Amino acid sequence: MPETGLYLIATPIGNLEDISYRAVRILSEADLIAAEDTRHSHVLLSHYSITTPVVAFHEHNESKMESRILERLAGGEVIALISDAGTPLISDPGYKLVCSAREAGLAVYSVPGPSAITAALSVAGLPTDRFAFEGFLPSKTAARKKKLQALCLETRTLVFFESSHRIVPAISDMANLFGGQRLAAVCRELTKKFETVLRAPLAEIVAILEQDKNQSRGEFVIVVDGYEAGADESLSDAHRTATALLEYVPASQAARIAAKLHGVPRRDIYGLLEG
Repeated sequence: MPETGLYLIATPIGNLEDISYRAVRILSEADLIAAEDTRHSHVLLSHYSITTPVVAFHEHNESKMESRILERLAGGEVIALISDAGTPLISDPGYKLVCSAREAGLAVYSVPGPSAITAALSVAGLPTDRFAFEGFLPSKTAARKKKLQALCLETRTLVFFESSHRIVPAISDMANLFGGQRLAAVCRELTKKFETVLRAPLAEIVAILEQDKNQSRGEFVIVVDGYEAGADESLSDAHRTATALLEYVPASQAARIAAKLHGVPRRDIYGLLEG
């Protein structure tokens, strides 16, 4: 029997064979499984003949369930936390529960395994030494563009999650704001039957998605090459400064202040701020 505590168990992102022996054992031996969607998790649990009791634990009942789970953990039980797919807490509920468990002195264990982020990075053919995971972009167009503008001069490889009904506008906005020649990889349905990886400049990916509607179906991880700073390092610094100033002053004034601080043309910074 596992030691008493909360176990954060990574589950397959598509292919049911992508799960560790340890994960199956703990799921089988736990007193309770807290699952983001019990119907979704039933497929995995049935496949491995796991009969452990399951309760729903998602963003809408997280606060209510937290105290119940903590009480059972304090009573010496083994509880496994799983999300719909991949590693728990990554764009999924559970952060508050883990914090509360830690603060209460309760044991928390990681059972590592599948992650859509690392799976996409491994096959994208883009730099993996430094990357920034940005999760899902805002659904509203204006908010999405504002978020992408703030990332225009990010030198690390960027990783995003995206849904089927927003993949085309998201990639189109990236092409417009990052530049159509920025290299990217759109990873669709990773580890599943219809897995595809489109690796090309952003403008080409937009054209492919618009021509082939099948490429807009499923679940997506977008990996985008970072900005090549080089001689423009000062512009990158100035853009970050101006972006921070936007909270307090208009774009024109933010650009003027940042330009003076970093010794770059005001119009170049203003152009980035305006997208």
